[in-house]
Amino acid sequence: MNAAVPAAGPPETPDAPEAVFGGAHAGHVSFVIRHRVEPRRRADYERWLTRIMPVAATYPGHLGVSVIRPDAPGTPYTIVLRFERLEQLRRWMESADRRELIEQIRPLLAAGEDLDIRPGAAFWFTPAGAQPPRLWKQVLMTFAVIWPLTLIVPQLWQPAFTRWPWLGGWLAGNFVVALSIVLIVVCAVMPWLTRRLAGWLTR
Repeated sequence: MNAAVPAAGPPETPDAPEAVFGGAHAGHVSFVIRHRVEPRRRADYERWLTRIMPVAATYPGHLGVSVIRPDAPGTPYTIVLRFERLEQLRRWMESADRRELIEQIRPLLAAGEDLDIRPGAAFWFTPAGAQPPRLWKQVLMTFAVIWPLTLIVPQLWQPAFTRWPWLGGWLAGNFVVALSIVLIVVCAVMPWLTRRLAGWLTR
């Protein structure tokens, strides 16, 4: 399910196309947007990100957003926006707020938006343009990432827990450790590892 817009001609950005929503899962969804930004306009695009993300966060059902910046020339920005339900995501997609903000970046893009919707957290396991991998590969990859972090992250926090005992309490300590692991996995490790293991995941 992909609503990529051809690069030829002026960039076009679809407003809530049916092709994007058709067949999407009715539950927790990840909305994946890829933007190929003109190299000389990256600073303008970064400023635009700081404007659109707080606006999206005000919409009901918003669960968070992650930005994967280009790691090589010619690669796109990837923005992963998570909503509780498909209808809440659609409300954001069809909003006047989003249309106005998208109009602002048309001159910054080398091509139009590439839009995709994935159920739950499946995006993290799926390289661009591929089908989701087998469940056992998702489980194995998740375990391989999270297990070492459960050993390392508590040790990294230990000096802070010792200095501030209230932070190292059962509830606060577990919250801090769990939040740290989630942020590391979602924002750093899983996107990087998915790109590196793309061949294995799609076999």
